[in-house]
Parts: sequence; C-alpha cells; structure tokens
Amino acid sequence: MGKLVCLSIVVAALAALFGERVVNLSWCCGQLPSFDSCDPKHCRKRTLATRELVQNHLPNCVELKNLDYGSEDITILGNGLAFISTGLKYPGLPSQDVTAKLFVVDMKDSRKKPVELRMPRNFDLESFNPHGISLFTDPSDDAVYLFVVNHPQHKSQVELFKFAEEDFSLLHLKTITHELLHSVNDIVAVGVDAFYATNDHYFSHHLLKAFVETFLVQPWCNVVYYSPEGVKVVSEGYYFPNGINLSPDKKHVYVVDLFDHNVHVLERKDDNGLVSVKSMHVGSLCDNVEVDPETGDLWLGCHPNAWKAFMLDPNDPPGSEVIRIQNIHSDKPAVTQVYADDGQVIVGSSVATTYEGKLLIGTVYHKALCCDLK
Repeated sequence: MGKLVCLSIVVAALAALFGERVVNLSWCCGQLPSFDSCDPKHCRKRTLATRELVQNHLPNCVELKNLDYGSEDITILGNGLAFISTGLKYPGLPSQDVTAKLFVVDMKDSRKKPVELRMPRNFDLESFNPHGISLFTDPSDDAVYLFVVNHPQHKSQVELFKFAEEDFSLLHLKTITHELLHSVNDIVAVGVDAFYATNDHYFSHHLLKAFVETFLVQPWCNVVYYSPEGVKVVSEGYYFPNGINLSPDKKHVYVVDLFDHNVHVLERKDDNGLVSVKSMHVGSLCDNVEVDPETGDLWLGCHPNAWKAFMLDPNDPPGSEVIRIQNIHSDKPAVTQVYADDGQVIVGSSVATTYEGKLLIGTVYHKALCCDLK
C-alpha cells in the first residue's frame, strides 16, 4: 500500500510538472486552448514565437551551387578554404533522401564554386550524417585535420580525417565514440585528437529526447572534453548547447545555448577544464559560432523564430539572422544584427563566417549564400 501511495505521488508530481512545462514552452502558447494560464512572456522567452523580422539584406548575395540540401556548418582555414557539411538528417527536419557530403569552397576564387571532397573508399557513406565540423592545423608539420560530428542511425560519434589539399581528398583516421559523447551537436578541435563537444540533449533515447526533454525544458546538458588520455564533463547547466568555438589565443571557449539565447564565455584551465567567465544575451536562437582569427569577433547563424522552424509551414517559412559580437571580453561588447531575412531568400540559418569582406551563410536544410559585407 505504501509503495502505491508513493507511486501515486510521483505520478501526480510529474503530471503537474509536465503541465507547467507545456504551458511555458512557447510553441504550446496560443496552440493549446485548454491551457488558460499560458503566459505570453514564457512564449517569447524560449522560442520567440511572436517575433517578426524586418528585412536587413546585404549587397551582392549569391547562392552557392550544389548546396541544395543544407550547409549546416561551415568553417574556414587561414588560406581561405571553407569546409561545409551538407545533408543533415535530424528528427524534426524535412525528410531528405540524399547522400550527405562534405564540400570545400576556395574563398579566394571569384567563382566561389563548391567542390565535393573525395571520401575514402572504405568509409560508410550510406549512413554518413554530418553535423558540426572543426579544423585543426598541426603546428609541427602544418597537416590539416577535419573533425566531423556524425549521426549514423541517429547515434553520435566523431570522425577524424586528414585533409590532402593537392586533390581535395580525406583520409579517414578513426571513429571516436564514448558514453559521454551521447548527443553531440558541435565540436571544436584543440589538438590532433583532442576536442571539446556540446551535448544538446541529456538523454540518448530518441523518445526521451523528443518528449521528456521537450516538455521539461531543464538545463541538464553539458560540454565534454575528449582526448585519448581521458574524457570528462567540463561544463554543464545548459538548456540546448549548440555551437562551440575557441578564441584566437586559445584561452577561452565560447558555447552557444540556443534555448537560453546566450553565448557563454568560459576560461580554459591547465587540465582543460572550463570555468564560466560571463554570458552574453543575443536576443535570438543562435546555432553555430565562428570566430574571426584576426579581430576575435564572433559570428552567429541564428533562428529568429523557433516556432516557425518547428512548424515548417511553406507559406510562412522560418527566417534567418546573422549576429556579430565584437569585443566580447570587454565591459561593453557590441551585439549587432548583420543580416536578416524572413525566409523568402534563405531558410533556417545555422552558421555564418567571414573571409576578406565576404560573408558565408549556411542553413540546416536549405541553401547557402555568399554576400558582400557593407
């Protein structure tokens, strides 16, 4: 009898908690009329469901060819080669019956033509499902390593490649898996086989991810450090940690919390642990973050209205937004909207990065643009 009473109390408590969380989620607000207590402030807080964009376009924007199925992450080498991941298949996204690929664009070439990277013959392309990417140049011999978050059968693992510039090919070195790398979104390499990674969910099972975490909306997610010598959680307390990157001096790590609308600044310690320094509110649901190696400016591809991103209404598509943060370590950092579109030109921006006066904008499942910066 006592066990039954305890079970009833637990079920009642969970039901009450679920009810509160459903009300607080912005995509439920205004959609479930049975919840009379829905507070519009909570709606705006998480998904900015009522936000409408004012167009803020840049000159001379051109669509990059061959990137019709997304360009979820983009990162650029110092020599101007931009690496792009395409063809992401992810729960909640439009179904794409395409083979995922990796491309490179020479930003010094006026044609800006994406070239498909040659994959190793022994690599499983059928299950290849690339998400976040990162580059590392070995200072000892200038060898370039490409780290790719991969979700075969919606699992999480990291593929390590060595890049051969002479024929734009990749040599697959190894696949990295670990129980702490259970829901990896993005990655930033800090060595030939070492990196920080964001886990955007607490649970591994897709049903728990889709329903339990969606309703609870708790800051349960984390950042993990990986090296062959050890793997550990180095930062936690995030709602949906997404993009991650490194400051030019390698002393700080930047983590984007999509549902909290913040960019977190963390200091690296000698043991590769992370200590929180500050957070910056950006007013949008930002995805990936790229860092200008010269100025240290942060460039963010953002989702200005997550309700539209979840609904995927072709008559009211999700928009795109690019945000720049200057002097983030100062007392007065500047947050600026550089580009905004209501979905008529580009849908669902996920990344933005610059090279010599050009801005590349990538998307989760749509096309990619290259624009002139004003």
